[in-house]
Amino acid sequence: MNQTPQIASDLLSNPPPELQRILDDPRTTDEARQAVKEVSVVSPPPTHNGLVATQKEREHHDGHTNNVGEGRLQIVNEHQEFSKELSPYLSKWGLLDKGFAYDVVSVFGSQSTGKSTLLNRLFGTSFDVMDESRRQQTTKGIWMCPSSYGNTLVMDVEGTDGRERGEDQDFERKSALFSLASTEVLIVNLWEHQIGLYNGANMGLLKTVFEVNLGLFGGGGDSSKPKPQEKTMILFVIRDHVGSTPVSNLTATLTQDMEKIWASLSKPQHLADATLSSYFDLSFATLPHKVLMPEKFEEEVIELRKRFTDRSRSDYVFQPSYHKRIPADGVGFYMEGIWQQVLTNKDLDLPTQQELLAQFRCDEISASATETFLASSKVVRKPVEAGQVIEGLGVLMKDWLDTALGKFDRDASRYHSGVYQRKRLDLLSSLHSNLSSLFLGQLKNLHKIELNNFTKNLSKGTKEVNYDFAKIVTSAQEQAKQNFLNGAKEVVVDGTDWEYTSELELLEDDLRNIADRYRKDETKKMVNTIERNVKRQLFEPVEVALSQPSPKMWDTVLTTYKEVSEDAEGSYLSKAKSYNCSDEENETALASLRARTWLSLRRKLEEQTSDATILATLRTTFEERFRYDEAGVPRVWKPEDDIESAFTKAKEETLKLLPIFSQITPSTPSLLPTLPSPEVSFDIESDPIPFDPSTAFVLLSPTKLLSLETRFKREADAAYVEAKRSMVSSVAQVPLWMYGILVVLGWNEAMAVLFNPLYFAMLLVLGASGYIILQLGLAGPLLQVTRTVLNEIKRIATDRLREAFKEIPEAQRVLNTPYLANSSSEGDGLRKEEREKGELLREKFVEK
Repeated sequence: MNQTPQIASDLLSNPPPELQRILDDPRTTDEARQAVKEVSVVSPPPTHNGLVATQKEREHHDGHTNNVGEGRLQIVNEHQEFSKELSPYLSKWGLLDKGFAYDVVSVFGSQSTGKSTLLNRLFGTSFDVMDESRRQQTTKGIWMCPSSYGNTLVMDVEGTDGRERGEDQDFERKSALFSLASTEVLIVNLWEHQIGLYNGANMGLLKTVFEVNLGLFGGGGDSSKPKPQEKTMILFVIRDHVGSTPVSNLTATLTQDMEKIWASLSKPQHLADATLSSYFDLSFATLPHKVLMPEKFEEEVIELRKRFTDRSRSDYVFQPSYHKRIPADGVGFYMEGIWQQVLTNKDLDLPTQQELLAQFRCDEISASATETFLASSKVVRKPVEAGQVIEGLGVLMKDWLDTALGKFDRDASRYHSGVYQRKRLDLLSSLHSNLSSLFLGQLKNLHKIELNNFTKNLSKGTKEVNYDFAKIVTSAQEQAKQNFLNGAKEVVVDGTDWEYTSELELLEDDLRNIADRYRKDETKKMVNTIERNVKRQLFEPVEVALSQPSPKMWDTVLTTYKEVSEDAEGSYLSKAKSYNCSDEENETALASLRARTWLSLRRKLEEQTSDATILATLRTTFEERFRYDEAGVPRVWKPEDDIESAFTKAKEETLKLLPIFSQITPSTPSLLPTLPSPEVSFDIESDPIPFDPSTAFVLLSPTKLLSLETRFKREADAAYVEAKRSMVSSVAQVPLWMYGILVVLGWNEAMAVLFNPLYFAMLLVLGASGYIILQLGLAGPLLQVTRTVLNEIKRIATDRLREAFKEIPEAQRVLNTPYLANSSSEGDGLRKEEREKGELLREKFVEK
């Protein structure tokens, strides 16, 4: 600051009220009053560019001289230039050879809040104080002065929030950061009514300084570099404390504010977990009102001074942990290096008040535009989340964006251009991020709907007659992909990096999977259809061949099997071309078809070689040879016919056919088919016979053959006996004279019926009834009714008899039990019980 003799003269000629009260105070000594009157201040010599005070400026203010006999030094002027005279002045102050036996303290606070006055009273320094009648800036730059009460360097820093600098807060930040980094104790001077205020208590400036301090002096970006062990004490001196608010509440408020500031800092990555207590200790002190309570103010200042001078106190502020561990002879170079680092730090080039206003207003306008945007998009958000595809969603999204950006441009473009452009980009990024969820949701919904449409189209196409599966799949796939692309392109917003290729690839994969599943189903359906055709073409020829057994029977069966199998495989291959089946799938399907065809033949042969079927076939063959002659005419056996020879011949020829059924043995071995492999789903363990080469061609075991031969012989013998009986019955005829005897003997009875009116009438009625029944076709129903009635009568009678005789076996068992005559007395008792039981049963039986 420009400290001139005129300021000193003005102070003496027109002292401020505080100085006047000190002069008028009876406790002030005459020597002090005289020292005030005799003090003079001269301008610094011009050779040092206004940085160094003259010899008279080094004399102590208020009549005191500091303990080293030298004055103050402006180490940083208002042009942000660091003094080269710091080391020489340290030597003059007698501190250059103190090593580590010195301390550094500085003050921080708003302009015109009594910082210099506080330092002068605490440390006996000679910093200039403000003329209260003018209320203008007193301290410019950064000043240093030794304490009168110890080896302490005291720095007076230009106040913040001064009207002289206006919105230019560059020096405030740099000076505050310099003070924080170079001193052991930073005194924050603030009024009681400023506590709880953000800007009034310089909390915003502290936040900036803390952030940059961590970046510059907190270990840098190298995480391997150890954190500094020294700490800094921040001493809050609360001025004009009248006691209405307890000190505990004020300290709690300040502590909470500092913790909030620390929590909101943008810390380096390796200091992300650092706490406020790792770098700073907070301490608090209060001072009463200097004007209203001068005596109390002086007492509290003296008490506060003891915290800086009395090492025996528990609240002594200059603790070893706060010392920067810089020898006194290196303080000048150390502080100059810190100032140069502060000057070159770009992080302190923060926005001006105009930029802050632009940020604040742009944030408000952005929030309003975002709120309108969200309200508009809320209408379609729920339907999209519910899986619905919104038609024209892209047009709606562009309209919402244009509306929000138009509102922002209209209201925010008149503010700071750089802030406006930056905030516009932030708003656009936020809106795009908000719309991206709708974009992704629309893509997923399009994906789902096109899959459903693809499935419906496949189902519909496969129900048509003579459909081409490959054409249906290709057409449905192209339609689904085209619909998806149209919908996806419609919702892409210009200026974004949104892409839909990944979702399109997922859709193509799902379409292929569905088409493959349908192809497999259609292939199975086709194989099943071919299998049914195989059975229809195979069963009838096999059944006809086995119903007419002959040595060539198996040639016919196997030839038919071969032709049907080849036709089935050809039919499959011709249809499989339209399904785009792979060679592997075709081989699997053909193997399954061969296994099914062979299994169908095997099951049909087992059915035709069952006991009942073979016996029926043998019986038919036997009857054709026994009951019919070579011309196929039925035989009527006469006594002169040789029935025994015909029977023997027919039976022997029929029995020769029985071994043919036992095993599939064609006349040409090449006709015997190769056994296919069973299907995976076939339970080969429970039924291994059809696919086992040792059993696949065997139909009847020797035991079964013997059993069938025995049973056939019995049936043939029965046919022989029946033929013999028919020949006997044809020989035994009724004589003609017997009919004459019947006429003679029955003549009288016939005449009695014919000539008796009653009998004749009954005969006519019966005859007429019979005629009517026959004409109306009621003979069958009458017989059925009669049969039903008789069966019901029979059932009722049977039930009654069963109920009546259901206890007869027990009664008969008791009655029929034999008893020995010479039984013992114990046997007599048992017989007595048995007799009693038998009598009871007999009584019940009699009652029934």
